[in-house]
Amino acid sequence: MGLKVLPGPRFSERTTLKLGGPTLAEVHIGHDRDLDELPGVLEKAGGRPLVLGWGSNILASDETLPVVLVRVPEGSSPRIVHETGERVAVQVDAGMRLPRLLAWCAKQGLSGLEGLVGIPGSVGGAVAMNAGSFGCDMAQFLTRTLLFSPCCGLRWVDREGVRMDYRFFAPRTYDNYFIVLGAELELTRADVPLINEAMSRCLDKKMVTQPIKAASAGCVFKNPEGDAAGRLLDEAGFRGKALGGMVFSDVHANFLVNAGGGTSDQAFELIAQARDEVARRFGVGLELEVKVVS
Repeated sequence: MGLKVLPGPRFSERTTLKLGGPTLAEVHIGHDRDLDELPGVLEKAGGRPLVLGWGSNILASDETLPVVLVRVPEGSSPRIVHETGERVAVQVDAGMRLPRLLAWCAKQGLSGLEGLVGIPGSVGGAVAMNAGSFGCDMAQFLTRTLLFSPCCGLRWVDREGVRMDYRFFAPRTYDNYFIVLGAELELTRADVPLINEAMSRCLDKKMVTQPIKAASAGCVFKNPEGDAAGRLLDEAGFRGKALGGMVFSDVHANFLVNAGGGTSDQAFELIAQARDEVARRFGVGLELEVKVVS
């Protein structure tokens, strides 16, 4: 299939927050064998690369950005590659949507990822962000990652070859950009009804406590150690606080929502106000969880 270079879309067309200005180009990777062409294509396009899944954790400036979006294919269905007793190793392509992976796991009777239900992004994005909720994150299950970079080419990297922390992932030896193209996860055999029940319970809780159907980018801030960013924002008066079309959700104060017609400048201003007020009241410096592209 080869690399396909398309005109650059606006970030607002590629992100769940529906904000962001034009990009330089968008490169679609058709097959692993075409990856060696990517550095030359990026150099010709003249912008820095940004690997984008489903754009569910991105806040981009409304200005024209010197960015080339890189998209990976959704790929094939997950594959069971090894099984020892109750432990099952599953390989999945990075472009697959996380909800689709969870549905496949439930059907196969594979447990572990139930707490990630309701997260809308891709598997690659979930790995690159070490996505998590309800005490479950990708780091608990990831055993290997299929990575590409100009310096190291395409190869599987064991868990020991990457650093993973709270909403953080990085290869230990890569000195340039990298692309997540696949993941190997170790899951556990369980009864299908129990997996479905756990997923339904988590999803029901999220429906009540998070604005999962709104145009948002998920949590804006990381939780400070021993506390919750949502609680601090709530106490600081930011639940439901709006500026133009942007508003901190009245369902969960750590979710910034585009209620319609919002702009990135409004989002950045609200975020700055929130950080300043939380620091003033509680002496806590909130760290961004959403990835800013500017």
